[in-house]
Amino acid sequence: MELDVDRAGVVVEVVNPGKAGLFGLRSEPAKVVVTRLSEQDSAAANGIRVLTKLFKSMSLDASPRIRSEGDEDNWPILDVTGEDSGLMIGRRGETLKAIQFVVNLILRRQGHGQHIIIDVERYRERRAKSVEALAKRAAERVVSTGNPVTLEPMPPSERRVVHVMLAEHPEIITESNGSGEGRCVTLMLR
Repeated sequence: MELDVDRAGVVVEVVNPGKAGLFGLRSEPAKVVVTRLSEQDSAAANGIRVLTKLFKSMSLDASPRIRSEGDEDNWPILDVTGEDSGLMIGRRGETLKAIQFVVNLILRRQGHGQHIIIDVERYRERRAKSVEALAKRAAERVVSTGNPVTLEPMPPSERRVVHVMLAEHPEIITESNGSGEGRCVTLMLR
């Protein structure tokens, strides 16, 4: 079926990547769902359009899809998968943050006010778990030695993970200190 629209006007979701089989035996065709985006679609759909054009202009092998449309309390989340996903994350997620910034800037200039979150192959979830593990180890060290521990500088979202995780800890308090890119979290005994 033909949708009479370019790649930026559709969302493609791979349901089953298929199988090549051996010499063509037991092969399975790929199964995809292609959804046409209307001109007045959601912030997530507009984000898909912008990301698709951006990836095409950068010659990146990547496909964005909508993980969550968002609601009044949560921003829409777009997932990106593809061969060049490592390039899109960058060191400690710096490239991913830059891509998200550029996409949100373009959306604002186009008159779409809602902010979107971009994630590459669930990097943000993996990083949050890594930060939680780091905070847990640091809290154990503070409890065992009695000395405060200052974690590496982190962006606000990661500092928030540490504060929220240790908010109910009976022996530890956390505080952010420093400024700008050097802002970090210090854990100490109550």
